[in-house]
Amino acid sequence: MGGGAGHASHAVNDFRKLCHIEAYTPTDNVSELTARINDEGWDTTFVEWLKISQISKDDMIYVFSVGGGNAAKKVSMNIVNAIQYTKSIGVKILGVVGRDGGETKKLGGSTVLVVPTIHAKWVTPCTEAFQAVVWHALVSHPLLQSQKTKW
Repeated sequence: MGGGAGHASHAVNDFRKLCHIEAYTPTDNVSELTARINDEGWDTTFVEWLKISQISKDDMIYVFSVGGGNAAKKVSMNIVNAIQYTKSIGVKILGVVGRDGGETKKLGGSTVLVVPTIHAKWVTPCTEAFQAVVWHALVSHPLLQSQKTKW
């Protein structure tokens, strides 16, 4: 969440508008997100959203997270549970993460980019900066971009 939620919202816009790719983020519907947190708990919010979204092996998820989730330490379990669920049904996992990549890198493999740690104090700003660079590069790629930008 945090910066990743903001990035997801912006990336959804770019993939839809510039590439004509159907895309969504569970964090854009605050009412549903908070109802799920209140009623079911934080850890399952993304999994339950994905199930209702009828995600299938023809889809992919794109994770924006600094740590990538850590099951052993029970950190970002909403992300951990979502990637475990999507992996179990054959969904492709993409991501841009920091540190060691966590569960996202472990399950996503070569389709997850781990931003190198330059300095421990800069993990979050460097990771979040590169997340924006990578998705903007994707939506600007001539094989994906369907609509030119104005600027």
